[in-house]
Amino acid sequence: MRQTTSIDGSDAGQENSADAPRAPSGSQTLLRGLDVLEGVAEGPASLGELASRLGLTRSTTHRLANALIERRYLTLAPGRGYQLGPKLLELGFQAQQQADLVQIARPKLEALAQDSEDTVHLGILDGDRALYLDKIPGRRRIVISSRVGDRHPLTSTGLGKALLLDEPPARWRDLFEQDQKSSNVTADYDIWLKRMAGYVDAGRAYDLEENEDQIRCVAAPIRDASGRILGAISVSSAAQYMDDGRMEQLTGDVVSTADSISRELGWNPDAKRPRRRS
Repeated sequence: MRQTTSIDGSDAGQENSADAPRAPSGSQTLLRGLDVLEGVAEGPASLGELASRLGLTRSTTHRLANALIERRYLTLAPGRGYQLGPKLLELGFQAQQQADLVQIARPKLEALAQDSEDTVHLGILDGDRALYLDKIPGRRRIVISSRVGDRHPLTSTGLGKALLLDEPPARWRDLFEQDQKSSNVTADYDIWLKRMAGYVDAGRAYDLEENEDQIRCVAAPIRDASGRILGAISVSSAAQYMDDGRMEQLTGDVVSTADSISRELGWNPDAKRPRRRS
C-alpha cells in the first residue's frame, strides 16, 4: 500500500474511523489528488484497487478521481479502470518544449547580454501573464527586479507585448483593462493600441517605462516550427542607457537573436506565417 498524504496530521487509516474528520484544506485535497495520479501511474486500476493502493476509502477515492476525470487528468476505461488522461500528455509536451526552449536559448541570451551589457529575459505566455523562464543579468550597476519564475503583466512589459503580437485586438483590450486595475502607471488605451499596431508591423515590441519607472526594454517573439509565437526575449535597462536611438539600435540584435532561437526550434522564416486571429 502506498504512503499517502495525511489529513490534519493523521495517518491514512484514521480516515476510516467512525469519528468523521474535519474537511481537508485546499492544499491537503490537492496533495491527495496528486497521490491518486501517482497511484494510477503505477498501472490502470479499478476503484477498489486504487483505493486499496492508496489506503483511502472508496468514497474519497471516487470523489478525487471524478474531479481528475473532469479536468482530463484521468480517464475511466471500460474493463481496465482508471488510466492517466490526455491532459498529462499535453503538460508533458509543454514541459519538454519549455526545457528545450531554455536549453536552446541560453547561449544566445548570454551572448546578447554580453554584447549589450544589459539584462536579458526569456519568457512564455502563461494564461494572462508572462512567465519568466530565464534571466541573464547585465553588467551595468542597476537593479532589474525580475526573477526567474515571476509572472508579469502582458500589456505593460515589452516581453509581454511581444507574446501578444499575434493575438486579436479584442484580447488585447481585455488584457489591457485587466492589467490597468493593478498597474501603478495609468495608460491610455488608444495610444497603447496605436503602438501595438506598429509593433505588429515591426515584429518587435517596446516597454517605454510602462511597467517600472525608469526601466525600458526591447523585445521580440520566438516562433516554433508552425510559425506560432512560443516565447519572447527582451533586453532591459535603465532609461538613461536606453534612449529612443539606442532602442532602435538594439532592435536588430534582439530580433536577430529571437529569430536564431526560432530557427533552432524548426521555424522557417520563408514559410507563410499563421493568420493572425481576429
